Amino acid sequence: MPEAIDLRSDTVTQPTDAMRRAMAAAEVGDDVLGDDPTIAELERATAEVLGTEAAVYMPSGTMTNQVALRAHTEPGDEAILADNAHMYFYEAGGPAALSGVMCKLLPSERGQYTAEALRGALHPANVHFPRTKLVCVENTSNRGGGSIWPLERIAAVHDVAREAGLATHLDGARIWNASVATGLAEREYARYFDTVSVCFSKGLGAPVGSCLAGTREFIDRARRFRKMFGGGMRQAGIIAAGALYALRNHRARLAEDHAHAQALAEGLAAMDGIDLDAATVETNIVLFRVTARPAAELVRRLAAAGVLVLATGPSHIRAVTNLMVSAADVPRSLDAFREALG
Repeated sequence: MPEAIDLRSDTVTQPTDAMRRAMAAAEVGDDVLGDDPTIAELERATAEVLGTEAAVYMPSGTMTNQVALRAHTEPGDEAILADNAHMYFYEAGGPAALSGVMCKLLPSERGQYTAEALRGALHPANVHFPRTKLVCVENTSNRGGGSIWPLERIAAVHDVAREAGLATHLDGARIWNASVATGLAEREYARYFDTVSVCFSKGLGAPVGSCLAGTREFIDRARRFRKMFGGGMRQAGIIAAGALYALRNHRARLAEDHAHAQALAEGLAAMDGIDLDAATVETNIVLFRVTARPAAELVRRLAAAGVLVLATGPSHIRAVTNLMVSAADVPRSLDAFREALG
């Protein structure tokens, strides 16, 4: 039987042979003591790409986001996010448990809110209200189907935040996808934010890790919370080497994932029993509604046919193209969908 086509996420990627060789040859040291040269090089390279002063390597994007939140705030403060933000939905209640922070959720369209919505959500100075400290943007938006924030919308949100004296954080786990799709350098997005979280283990295909970037002063503070949250690592240059290889070699190839996602979306949109506008697929995430049968049932049928996807609700499914998915896998997947839809 052919190997399954795994469209559950871009986190399922396996390191390439070249990446494994880089990892095997990595120089290592004790990173908590600042002695791991491979991690230091990854942090320098990430900061250079993003146009920031410094960066710090952590095991996951959840940790980089939550460390950023903790370092920007104090317990009882408030952070503003889109109503479907990863930081709120998929980080295990971290804002409350780790930082004692309230989340104010703004209505969004495909994960994007407006500067006007942000302005309208701000509290007047009053002892009854939590202190709003941080404004967060997720680009691309996971639950928004990989949607890309237009730069002018980011700039407008930034301006409102600055007027109100608020810090800004970018959950840029898939900022690489936004950059490849638009042709805008990552630093063009990053310059509107005080801190930026980026992930190496999704589209870039590294096995482990994310970086948090910002000013040197902020990153020094973030290192304390990384240690507090259990993210201080020792000879982690072995995994950082995979991330460094991915940063240097796998960003441009994301265009392949986008092309595969578009082909998949166009094929699905033509099928009875699926509600999908292929024009909304901007990067590598395909979200759609199933009208023919419950999403969970379709997921089971597809798995039996060798195609793995995730149900994100009773009638919704997500498929994510990635490093492990070839152009030939797209028609195979579409055939499986036709059969599973019955």
